[in-house]
Amino acid sequence: QEPLVESGGGLVQAGGSLRLSCAASRRTFNYSAMNWFRQAPGKEREFVALINWSGTSTYYADSVKGRFTISRDNAENMVYLQMNSLKPEDAAVYYCNAPPNYWGKGTLVTVSS
Repeated sequence: QEPLVESGGGLVQAGGSLRLSCAASRRTFNYSAMNWFRQAPGKEREFVALINWSGTSTYYADSVKGRFTISRDNAENMVYLQMNSLKPEDAAVYYCNAPPNYWGKGTLVTVSS
């Protein structure tokens, strides 16, 4: 089983919404904070959002604050990223991360203007 598998990416118009999902193996997921990162073409990978193990604490990059929401379901070993009011600059490959070294292969988000 892959440690992390993202899904939910696709093409959306500016202003629209998408919900990304990350399925984790139990070994990867247990007691771990989880992150979402993204990487746009020609740019470095950047942090998007973090959630702690219990789900009681979250942290967001300034660029997505107020528009994106990270959540998790520990019973299902799942992490989610709800993305609203999407902008063309949000277009990127989005990666799920269990720190420090577990990464998924990413899911592509394209935002048309």
